[in-house]
Amino acid sequence: MAATRAIDIRTDIPGPRSREILDRKTRVVADPLSVYLPIVVAEARGALLTDVDGNTFVDFSGGVGCLNVGHSHPRVVEAAQEQIARFTHTDFTIVPYESYVGLAERLCRLVPIAGEVRAAFFNSGAEAVENAVKFARAYTGRSAVICFDGGFHGRTLLALSLTSKTHPYKAGLGPFAPEVYRVSFADPYRGPDAAAALAELRRAFRTRVASEEVAAVVFEPVQGESGFIVPPREFVAGLREICDEHRIVLVADEVQTGFCRTGRFFAMEHFGVEPDLITVAKSIAAGIPLSGVLGRAAIMNAPGDNAVGGTYVGNPVAIAAGHAVLDVIEEEGLTDRAHAIGETIRSRMESWRGRLESIGDVRGLGAMLAIELVRDRATKAPDAALATAVVEAAAARGLLLLKAGLHGNCIRVLVPLVITEEELDEALGVWEEALELSTR
Repeated sequence: MAATRAIDIRTDIPGPRSREILDRKTRVVADPLSVYLPIVVAEARGALLTDVDGNTFVDFSGGVGCLNVGHSHPRVVEAAQEQIARFTHTDFTIVPYESYVGLAERLCRLVPIAGEVRAAFFNSGAEAVENAVKFARAYTGRSAVICFDGGFHGRTLLALSLTSKTHPYKAGLGPFAPEVYRVSFADPYRGPDAAAALAELRRAFRTRVASEEVAAVVFEPVQGESGFIVPPREFVAGLREICDEHRIVLVADEVQTGFCRTGRFFAMEHFGVEPDLITVAKSIAAGIPLSGVLGRAAIMNAPGDNAVGGTYVGNPVAIAAGHAVLDVIEEEGLTDRAHAIGETIRSRMESWRGRLESIGDVRGLGAMLAIELVRDRATKAPDAALATAVVEAAAARGLLLLKAGLHGNCIRVLVPLVITEEELDEALGVWEEALELSTR
């Protein structure tokens, strides 16, 4: 008996109902909010998404990394509904609630930072990054921040200033926040290597900003929007050494890497290095807006009374979802599952690279994996057009993929970690077919 397929494509993509809704969008929604995948969702469960035309897809986009426990996990839905029935909002700093304290306790036990740690919750990843810098500035009494080429940290003023990619994120939107200095990130595929990148950082203290003026170094343990670049261990260790030497706060932006995506709860656990602060968001509450900063108590306690906060931060419905996410991670063993998914996907990716010259690199940690497409392996010339063609061919056949990379030539995996083996195998078969069709 043939296995039941998860993918069910009944119309052209996009289907007529999706096209009609997207046409309405052009008349009422601001143009900058462009649509990447031209389908309109009707419902989604686990790793599957069904559009308004009745087409069912395997979703490797995962809400851009928000859905590690999958779409509409029953535990998350139940927790959010129960909380909505009790109360929806007070503002924690006006009338507090126990669930906020409980989630802080659970995350403080999980964070890979020794000694006393504290937590503070916010709404978005960008807010978490902005507030991490506030904590660092209050603690050090300094103002400057160092970030890296290829980094993405959000779209609010300081977070956008820290973000590297100009188009589409920054062009025409300046001026940006002052006292932000950018240096090279160690990249095993395109360079520079760890030694050269660390040497540039040390040189920056002589040519760009004095070390005694730097409050924080902000980096992603795996660069997300740049195409899942994993730095060498010695680079991360070198950042820790430099920060210790100059009394700078080391901030690990784990907005995309956290909550088991890399096969560890936090990606920093792969490097054997403790940051001072970690920012979290995305999968913390399965796509319900919630973020946080976790870190050393002395730094987190440094700002004055009410110097951080906000009306909606740590919303009780999102907090309830956050508890449910941790329950699912524990009960379903999603850390180990991410590792197993990653092994399966990496094996398939490596087999593709063995046959297709257009795949220049396969990289990532755990289930956070990407391929980089090139026109020529020797020159590593990016092939963004091929990446677009593969994504479009995959969508037409029932697999939703995301591009990434400074050149738009990478395809990344942010699949829900609750995907079944059958769904995973079917999706990888579609991806392979899309690759082969697009490279003929």
